[in-house]
Order: sequence, then C-alpha cells, then structure tokens
Amino acid sequence: KVLTTLRNHWKKTAFGVCLLSWGGNWLYGKHCDNLLRRAACQEAQAFGNELIPSSMPLKKATVFLNPAACKGKARNLFEKNAAPILHLSGLDVTVVKTDYEGQAKKLLELMENTDLIIIAGGDGTVQEVITGLLRRADEAVFSKIPIGFIPLGKTCILSHTLYPESTNQVQHITNATLAILKGETVPLDVLQIKGEKEQPVFAVTGLRWGSYRDAGVKVSKYWYLGPLKTKAAHFFGTFKEWPQRHQAALMYLGPTERPPEEPEEKPSRPPLYVRLYRRLRLYWSPPPKEIPQEVTPEDWEELKLSTIELSIATRNRQLDLTRTEDFMDICIETDTVSKGQFVNRGSQKMHDPHTCLEGSQCIQASRCILQLPEGTEGSFGIDNEEYEAMPVEVKLLPRKLRFFCDPRMREQMLHAAVQ
Repeated sequence: KVLTTLRNHWKKTAFGVCLLSWGGNWLYGKHCDNLLRRAACQEAQAFGNELIPSSMPLKKATVFLNPAACKGKARNLFEKNAAPILHLSGLDVTVVKTDYEGQAKKLLELMENTDLIIIAGGDGTVQEVITGLLRRADEAVFSKIPIGFIPLGKTCILSHTLYPESTNQVQHITNATLAILKGETVPLDVLQIKGEKEQPVFAVTGLRWGSYRDAGVKVSKYWYLGPLKTKAAHFFGTFKEWPQRHQAALMYLGPTERPPEEPEEKPSRPPLYVRLYRRLRLYWSPPPKEIPQEVTPEDWEELKLSTIELSIATRNRQLDLTRTEDFMDICIETDTVSKGQFVNRGSQKMHDPHTCLEGSQCIQASRCILQLPEGTEGSFGIDNEEYEAMPVEVKLLPRKLRFFCDPRMREQMLHAAVQ
C-alpha cells in the first residue's frame, strides 16, 4: 500500500525526497562546522593552559570588528567562530565595533598601547585600520605592533596571501584565528597615496582606475542573472562612448635596493667596564669627520598614457621574502580593446583585479606621481574602497607592517624562494 501511494503521488514523493536530501545535507554541514569549531577551541585551549610568570601581564589584543561586513553577517560569524578561540587562548581581548564608515580611522587615533591588533572584516576594514594606524604621530612605534586579519568580508584579497585556500568559511575563519595564536608573521608592503590637499590614504593591495573597475562595481546590481552577472555588467559597460580611454601623465622612479632586515631582538647591553673603555677610547681618539656626500638628483621618468585601466599594486600577492629589490607594479592596460575582449577580460579582472593582461605595459617603480587632466571624472578603487579620482603621489613603504600568517604559508614562501 505504501509503494502504491508513493507511485500514485509521484510528484509529492519527488518533492519530499529532494526536501529530505537537502535538509539532511544541511544538517550534516552544520555538524561538520561544529566539529571544526570544537577542534579549533581545543587547540586554542592548549595556548591558554601555558604557564606564564606572575610578573608578566596578559597580552592585550584589540579587535576592530566591522559588523556590516559580509552583508551584516560579520558579527555573527565572529562571535561563533573567532571569539571563543581568542578568549580560550588567554588573551586580554577588547572588541571595538565600528558603527559607520571611517570610524576605525578615528578610533585608531585614540587607541592606547596594545600587544596585538586584530582586524575582523573585509578589505575595506583593513584599509581603514592601517590608514588610521599610519596617520598617528607615533606611527613609528605603533607600526611595529603585529596585526592579525580575520577574513569576514565579501572581498578578502589579503587572506589569499596569509592563509591556505579553503572552500569552508568556518574552517577559513578558524584557521586565520589560530594563525594569530601561533605567532608567525610576514612583512607586507604598504602604499602611501597622497592627494594635493587630503591626508594620505594607505593600502596593502593597490589602486585601480579605469573601466574594468567601474564595471566591476556594478556587478552586484545584476544579481538576478546568477553566473552571468559579471559578463552582463561588462557588456552594459560597453554602451558608453567607445573606445574608453583614460588620459594621464605618469612620473615614476625605479626600484630601490632592499636594505638588510633589522634583527627583531636587541643585543644585550655590554658590562660597565666595556662601556667605560669605549667612551674613553672615543674621547682620546675621536673618529675622523665624515665628508658629506653629494646628493644625486632623483632620476624621474615621464610617460604620457592613454589606457582603459591603470593599476598600481604591491607585491603582497606574490610575496617573496628573499628578494633584493623593493618595488610596486604599475600595469597600463592597452586601450585598443574590442567590446568582446572587454567582456571576456572583465571576468579575469574580477577574479584577480591587479593581474596584468596580455598586451599591457608593466612598470616596476618605488614611487610615482599620477597627473590627471582638469575635469577628470570617475573614482579610484583603493583596496576596493571608492575614492574620488584626483592627482596623487603613490609611495611604496617596503615591509612597513607585519601580519600574522599561517606557518604553512610561510614555509611555502621560503621553499618557493629557494627553488
């Protein structure tokens, strides 16, 4: 009778089977996520159980959380996946939640001493925090504080450098949080972008200006087209005046030689008799006066450009810990692009915004000045945050900040450099 009933109501039967299958898969996914959280908390508990001397204070960690990231889901993601790990690790955690765009920059001006800075959000949150940090009068001291990044935003380009790829969001967040506890860090370059009047803005990824960026911003408007939304945004972008050319003048300096890395631990102070001997020796036989060297003028190169898009990016995506020169990549896309090529290349730009496509001109520079014609409209994309297009000076600050990373990623970088 049961089989006859199921056969006679086959539509309802098929719908019920699909619903039960989806529900079972959803419950199994939730169970696997809970197992991941439990394993991460047990690993964090081992850090919390470590004994410390009674005279040593607890490490202070200041978390800057953007609840609006990931379409308002960031707060829930942080409290379920990252917060328990941080509290179990024995850190003195202070969570600072931002209420509006730009608040993190103001809060960084008032931040007191801390041992760790943790950014919980997306690319925009990272850009705000490092801008507020490097705008401080005492930035030379605060820039040495290690920074952790918990990827909770819609776009988290920096996480591809610091942590292994993972399709499971819970595992990605817990891995990032545990990496902060393990203590491995890598130095990252920073771009200082300064307009004529505005305060400087700092970025760890780069600056974009052009048609691919303008079309990429509008992709979310075509959500109803599903997987075709990217091509649709770039297709409708071709309805403007074609070919789309962005005129500018670019002046730049070449790469600079990387100085030797300073040791993290300071050498111990010599005994008293050694210090007295050194002072007496300097007193009786002072060193010869140094002859001032002539300052060589900077060798600026100038370039007039007409491009469909210009990007200035750090080397943080292809991090090389052993390279001997410091530079940023300037990519000038050719403006002789057909509409079909624009649509196809737009998908590549969405996957890797700072990739240099075939036929583009690539320049390595340590500093550059971008001059725009008067009346230029449009916007820059600085770490996926929108800023008004204006003449700017971009300066590379090599190895300015240290970010926590997964130990496996650091070993992978060193192994690749040796090969």
